[in-house]
Parts: sequence; structure tokens; C-alpha cells
Amino acid sequence: MTVNQVAVRDSGVGIAPADQAALFNEFAQADDGRRAAEGTGLGLGLTKRLVELHGGRIWVESQVGSGSTFTFALPLHVEQPAA
Repeated sequence: MTVNQVAVRDSGVGIAPADQAALFNEFAQADDGRRAAEGTGLGLGLTKRLVELHGGRIWVESQVGSGSTFTFALPLHVEQPAA
């Protein structure tokens, strides 16, 4: 199966390993210790659901102080079940 990947990288404060595990849960927000949390914490949870509904996966690579890279991979062709 051929897979296409898209990555988005930022140069922000990064995400601690302890926060990465729950990052894609609905209503979860990582605490960077600098500001009050904004938003509802739904964005990454919904994104994960959409990616998985299309047969893909999403993940984060991040280090505190070095920013984050969010990558998702989607199959270019999904086999349809035989009728």
C-alpha cells in the first residue's frame, strides 16, 4: 500500500513526553506553563478521528524547547472488500 505523509513543524516551546501520550484525547491540552489554556482541546482529537476514518494515522515528535512536528499518513489507495 502506498502512503502519503504530511508534516507540520513549529518552533514553539515543545511538548513534554508526559503530555504527548494524552495529546490526541478529546478535551486534552498540554500545559506549557506560560499561559492559560485556550480552546476546548478538541482539535487534535477530531483530527485523529478523521485521519483514522480514512485509514491513516497521526503522531507527534516533540522536545521541550525545540518545537513540535505533527505528521499524518494516509493511504493513497484503500482496498475495498469483495462484494
